[in-house]
Amino acid sequence: MVIVFQSKPSLLAGGVVAGPLENRSVFSQYFDAVYDDERWQMKTNEQGHRKMIEEACEFAMKKMNIQNGDVEYLMGGDLVNQMTPTNFAARDLAIPFIGLFSACATSVSSVIIACLLTELGAANFSLAGASSQHNSIERQFRYPINYGAQKPQTAQWTVTAAGYALIGKHREEYPSIEAATIGKSIDYGMDDPFHMGAAMAPAAFQTIQAHLEQRNQKIYHYDLILTGDLGQLGLKLLKGMFVENGVKNEELTFLRDAGAEFYGQDEAFQSGASGAGCSAAVFFSYVLQQMRAGSYKRVLLVATGALLSPLSYQQGETIPCTAHAIEITMK
Repeated sequence: MVIVFQSKPSLLAGGVVAGPLENRSVFSQYFDAVYDDERWQMKTNEQGHRKMIEEACEFAMKKMNIQNGDVEYLMGGDLVNQMTPTNFAARDLAIPFIGLFSACATSVSSVIIACLLTELGAANFSLAGASSQHNSIERQFRYPINYGAQKPQTAQWTVTAAGYALIGKHREEYPSIEAATIGKSIDYGMDDPFHMGAAMAPAAFQTIQAHLEQRNQKIYHYDLILTGDLGQLGLKLLKGMFVENGVKNEELTFLRDAGAEFYGQDEAFQSGASGAGCSAAVFFSYVLQQMRAGSYKRVLLVATGALLSPLSYQQGETIPCTAHAIEITMK
């Protein structure tokens, strides 16, 4: 079901910070800061993760010349157990906090909640976003970095990045969030945690198709439809699903994926990038800046998330996935 925001909340500013390897990203020029130390001079990966979130939020607020006390709500999440980096960042930021977990789809689910609060008149400013830290996530979901496990070509690289957006009441000079689609949990029976693109592609297809149908639109009505982190193989599968449903190949030039493009064609990153910070970093830096510059007038951002845990994988469960979308316009 599509939610249409009558008040058209604005995406006022974004804050994106990233780790050292992310300096190799094709999007790094759009980030607010790229640090040499993956831990942000902290003792643990998780503490560095927390610091990264705080700095992303501070960048977004600084751009609009507001302080923590001016922000009514903070929405966000990460992939670490019980989202402790985000929880601890919320403690330090001292902003009323709603923790969200949609895996790598959290970058958009958090914005949807922020827009609903704005629509209700409950907030003048909200911060919404997501983050991931490579070392802590790899250790939790796969193997410790020092183990040196080899990954198949279908695998993706978890980025170290945090991206947060400042959402507020409608302003003509800023991009407006007009509508959103909350995705279903889709499970095609995939059970390989090293092939997330294949698991998430059906969820992305279902959400995009539902949004277009209910908005009476076609893919070419958008300057850009950007999915979160399907990676190169997942994007190929997604495009194949649209072709099977009658969409012409030339129309699919508008369909791109942040994970597939994040590290360019560098084969060291296998099928591309992933992590909750992947889509957040690209959406709230590159896309936002391109819209402010007038390069894009209508964009559909679709964040995808694989809803598994180490425990569910060990118990032999398959991987349900979801995708959430927001439609953004710029006059």
